[in-house]
Amino acid sequence: MTKTDKLLENPMKWYHYIVGFFAGAFLTNAIPHFVNGISGNAFPTPFANPPGQGLSSPLTNVLWALFNLLAGYLLFRVSKINSKSKLGLFIFFVGMILISIMSSIVFMDKAK
Repeated sequence: MTKTDKLLENPMKWYHYIVGFFAGAFLTNAIPHFVNGISGNAFPTPFANPPGQGLSSPLTNVLWALFNLLAGYLLFRVSKINSKSKLGLFIFFVGMILISIMSSIVFMDKAK
């Protein structure tokens, strides 16, 4: 039995799409935290004061990014997203797009 046959036997359930959406969101959220952290820049995290608005240390950002990468990876695996599931990929990318837009709006004031 090939891998494609196994995928056809186990189609994605509705909750796989939700998990895929959050996988995209977590993986995308890791990027700004990781880049700022390894660059030595303070950047907002949920652990700042006030949460999400104050600045956290570069180390906190790297750790938060690594948590987001791990969570996103695990969610991606659970979601069963693959190249055969066009709807699954679409929803995964919608998660990425929405968190990107939300982050650009929330962190707009950080540059000022």
